[in-house]
Amino acid sequence: MPDAPGLILLTGPPGAGKSTVATALAARLDPSVSMSGDAFFGFLATGSIAPWLPESRAQNKVVTEASASAAGRFARDYATVFDGMVGPWFLPTFARATGLDRLHYVILVPSLDRVRHRVATRVGHGFADDAATAKMHGEFAGAEIDPRHVLADPPEGVDAVAALIEAGIADGRFVHEVA
Repeated sequence: MPDAPGLILLTGPPGAGKSTVATALAARLDPSVSMSGDAFFGFLATGSIAPWLPESRAQNKVVTEASASAAGRFARDYATVFDGMVGPWFLPTFARATGLDRLHYVILVPSLDRVRHRVATRVGHGFADDAATAKMHGEFAGAEIDPRHVLADPPEGVDAVAALIEAGIADGRFVHEVA
């Protein structure tokens, strides 16, 4: 990519391919950082609430702000790819906490069948809740956001998705200005 992209926020429902694509994107950038938003939920030692439950909103705000702050700091010096569940409803919170003026916001929304299959068949991942997967897919698929940020039913293949994201970053499609 010609210019350092700063922060690329890659999001979508469980099973969308966020982590796999984020790793591939970070490998194409140099120097780069690849950050998993899930890691920040792992820092909650006691009293954590499943993040898809309505009563988790305050907890999710804290985790979102903490992860965004770290991502923003890295993005000042490294191309940073952050993958996590940051729906449009949490984008303003995340964006402000980065301390950046702008970031690239990309939502992967494969079909519900694809995400359900991926969640059910992935190995070594702690999340396997089909009902929560369907709920979160519906939230992302129905979210109010400028459609330029959404890759609906992206192609199979990590390289194909990474190439679409690179092209969108190059042409400014995914830019989100921080208010």
